[in-house]
Amino acid sequence: MVDHVTSRWGIWVLISLRSNDLRFYELRESIQGISEKTLAQTLRALVQDGLVWRKVEPTTPPQVTYGLTEFGRDLGEPLEDLFGRITRRLPPRG
Repeated sequence: MVDHVTSRWGIWVLISLRSNDLRFYELRESIQGISEKTLAQTLRALVQDGLVWRKVEPTTPPQVTYGLTEFGRDLGEPLEDLFGRITRRLPPRG
């Protein structure tokens, strides 16, 4: 579980889901540089770990929405704080 939470993409998924539940494509658009395959693998692992829930609407095509469980919210808060501290120290790009 620690590997999933602290992976590059795991952190981004948890942070992206902190404010809203998102559909798969919305998550993909909110995380720059992630491929569909990597996002699907990351979400699968976080769902198995009990950090993220998954809801499938029986439509054509199926609409899949993801959100944080209570456990995921508990872990996401300090990760967001840590991530914010790191990014504030980075030099500006350009």
